Amino acid sequence: MDGTRWLDAEEQRAWRAYQQMQSRLNARLGRQLQSDSGLSLADYEVLVCLTDVAEGRLRPYELQRRLEWEQSRLSHHIGRMQRRGLVGREGCPEDARGSFIVLTPAGREAIEAAAPGHVEAVRRLFLDVLTREQLMMLGGMARQVLQSLQAPPPAAARNAG
Repeated sequence: MDGTRWLDAEEQRAWRAYQQMQSRLNARLGRQLQSDSGLSLADYEVLVCLTDVAEGRLRPYELQRRLEWEQSRLSHHIGRMQRRGLVGREGCPEDARGSFIVLTPAGREAIEAAAPGHVEAVRRLFLDVLTREQLMMLGGMARQVLQSLQAPPPAAARNAG
C-alpha cells in the first residue's frame, strides 16, 4: 500500500506495550470479578452504565452507544443477564415498540457486592503502580485520544473498502 506511514521502532514498542497492558489488565480484572462475584467484565460494564443513570434504566440504543457494542452482542448479553435476574426489560410509554433495559434489585445488589473487590483490584493492578504525575499524564493522553475518536473519520477512511 503506497503512502503507508509505518510505525518506527519507538512507536511500535509503545503501541505493543499499550495493547499488551490493556489485554493483560482486562484479563486479570475479568478473572477477579468472576471469582469474587460471578460477574463477567461485560456484566460489570452494563451494570455500571445502568447505575450511572438516576433511573437505573436506558434504552437499548443508549446502552449500545455507551458501551460501543454491536447490536447483536448487546442483545445476546442482555438476554443472558435477564436470565440471571440482573436486568429486566420494560416497555416504553412514549414508543410502544421501544423498551428500556432496567437494573433489577438483584443487579444492584450484585454490583454493590462486586464493586469493593473490583476497585481494590484496579488499585493494586493499575493505580498503585503509577505515580500521581504518571496518572495525570495518562488521563490527559486518554482524554486526547478519546476526543479524537469522537471526530468523524477522514474521507479516505470512510471510502476505503
